[in-house]
Amino acid sequence: MSIRHELERLLASLQKAEVETALQGSFIKLTKALFELNVKDASLLSTAQALLRWHDAHQFCSRSGQPTKKNVSGSKRVCPSNNIIYYPQVAPVVITLVSDGTRCLLVRQSSFPKGMYSALAGFCDIGESLEETVRREIAEEVGLEVDRLHYSASQHWPFPHSTLMIACHATVKPGQTELQVNLRELEAAAWFSRDEVATVLRRNHPSNQQQSGAVPFRLPPKLAIAHQLIKEWVEKPTCSPLPA
Repeated sequence: MSIRHELERLLASLQKAEVETALQGSFIKLTKALFELNVKDASLLSTAQALLRWHDAHQFCSRSGQPTKKNVSGSKRVCPSNNIIYYPQVAPVVITLVSDGTRCLLVRQSSFPKGMYSALAGFCDIGESLEETVRREIAEEVGLEVDRLHYSASQHWPFPHSTLMIACHATVKPGQTELQVNLRELEAAAWFSRDEVATVLRRNHPSNQQQSGAVPFRLPPKLAIAHQLIKEWVEKPTCSPLPA
């Protein structure tokens, strides 16, 4: 038996408290851990978690029903009965920061931490281009029509399943900024000025910031691509547009 398998067997036989004592550490939620690590370690943890979850969900061939076997590196699984090869897949998700030129649109879902606002996000449908997904999601969730679209960056995200977050900036058509919030998808949506957002970015404890004296207003953690989108909008108001 290899050292790795022996360690796995040992850890599986121990209770949580015993593991923490043996390793002189403590368990925390994976979502929280990702935001406390540096970029390199967070990327490794994200990849490991996504691969482990994928292997756990693909132990049987969808055609033959027979058990699949993974290769040494864990990069694929093969069905011995028909040689079908299964590779880990990611679901594309667009996350878009909408602006009217002087303000940006931030939204919150009921699942967000208290007071947190973020950019709009949604899964790409089969047959859609990135641009089509952005326009559809914005129209469906807040009733706005996109005028211009700019690609920013991308990020792998392991929750709830392995996704590729594709970050974009979008500008709405002039004079068309009235929101029609889809309350089945969102809890709230509002326009925020550049100064308001910049103030929250500068604060050490943004949860103390109040918007209009009513609800607490804070932004996603620094590692999240939504935070990078918002920071980019504050610091670089203009970007090069994608082809229409």
